[in-house]
Amino acid sequence: MKAQVAIVGAGPAGLLLGHLLRAEGLDVVVVERASPDYVLGRIRAGVLERTTTDLMDRLGLGARMHAEGLPHDGFHLADGERLIRIDIAALTGRQVMVYGQTELTRDLMEAAPERGLSIIYEAADVALFDVESDAPYLTYSKDGATHRVDAEFICGCDGFHGPSRRAIPASVATAYEKVYPFGWLGILADVPPCNHELIYANHERGFALASMRSQTRSRYYVQVPLDEKLEDWPDDRLWDELATRLGPEAAAHITRGPALEKSIAPLRSYVFEPMRHGRLMLAGDSAHIVPPTGAKGLNLAASDVHYLSEALIRYFAHRDADAIAGYSQKALARIWKAERFSWQLTRLMHRFPDNDAFDRRMQLADLDYIASSVAAQTTIAENYVGLPL
Repeated sequence: MKAQVAIVGAGPAGLLLGHLLRAEGLDVVVVERASPDYVLGRIRAGVLERTTTDLMDRLGLGARMHAEGLPHDGFHLADGERLIRIDIAALTGRQVMVYGQTELTRDLMEAAPERGLSIIYEAADVALFDVESDAPYLTYSKDGATHRVDAEFICGCDGFHGPSRRAIPASVATAYEKVYPFGWLGILADVPPCNHELIYANHERGFALASMRSQTRSRYYVQVPLDEKLEDWPDDRLWDELATRLGPEAAAHITRGPALEKSIAPLRSYVFEPMRHGRLMLAGDSAHIVPPTGAKGLNLAASDVHYLSEALIRYFAHRDADAIAGYSQKALARIWKAERFSWQLTRLMHRFPDNDAFDRRMQLADLDYIASSVAAQTTIAENYVGLPL
C-alpha cells in the first residue's frame, strides 16, 4: 500500500490529523493496533479547549459536540473550606467544553468512511523503517500476513507506549521526565454532578476533583499513594473521602451511586525532543505527557495536530521543507508552557510525601492570594482555557 502520509494510532490525535489532511485531498492511511471497540472503551479527558473544538468545527464534525457537550464559563479551586471560582469567560472572553474524549473519538471514527479516511484496525506488530530517508515505510501484521505501507511521511500518534518514538535514535533525542509519587483514584458513576462546574480541591488529606461527563454522569478523583489497591476502596469509602476533601459546600450536593468504572492512574510529566526525525513526526502522547490536573493532555495533542497538519499541507502544496523543519520547535514552545501550568497546578493542589507544615501553609497562602487577586485568576484562566496557537 502507498500513501502520502501514514499515521500510526487511531486515537483522537491520529484521527484529527487524518481528517485534516484528507480535507485537503491528501492520501492518508491510519494503522491502529487495537479494535474500534477497544479504542472507544478508553476513558480519558473531558475538558476541551477552544483549540480542540475549533478543529472539530473546521472539519464540520462539531454538531453533536455542541448539542451534547457542556460549555463551561469557569471552574473552582477549593481549599477544604471554600470554593474559589475562576471566571474564565469574564477573564478571557472564552469558554471550555466538557465533552468526553470517547465521544470526540466516536465522532471522528464514524465520519471516516464517508470522507475517505482509511483506517486499518487490529494492525499488530507495527514497525517503522527508513525514517531518515525520503522513502520511509512501516509494516504490520494482520490476518496472519505481514503488510507494508510506503509513505512520504510517517506520523506517530500512537501514545506513550507506541513504536513511533522508539524509532528515533537515543543519540539524537532527549527525554525530560518527572514521575509524581502518587496517583489518581477515579470513579465514574451515573449520578448528577455536585456542581455545574469542575472543582479542584486541595485538602490536608490530599487532592480531589469533581468533574462530569454529562448532566447525569459524574467523574470524581482522589489522590492516593502509588501502592494503593483498588480493593481497599469500596464505593462507600471513596464517596466519604470525596465529601471530606471537596469541602462542605460541594459535599452537600454529592449524589452517591455505584461505580461504573474505577481505576488508579499514575501521574507524570514527560517531554521528548525533538518531535521530528527525518520523515517521522510525533504528535500527542507519543511525545509528551502531562499530569491531568490542568486538563491539557488531549488539548496539547490537538495543538500538535494543528501545527503538524499545517506543515504537511504546506509541504505537499508548495514543497515547503521549512514548514516540516519548523514543526518540532513550534509545537514544543506551546507544550512546555502547558507542562509548566500542569506542573504548577499539581504542586499547588496535591500533598507530596515530603511536604511539611510550612509547605502546607504556603499552599494555603497561594490559594488565599488567588482568591483575592484578579491578576492571579487571569493568569490561571489564560492557561486553563488554552494559550494562543
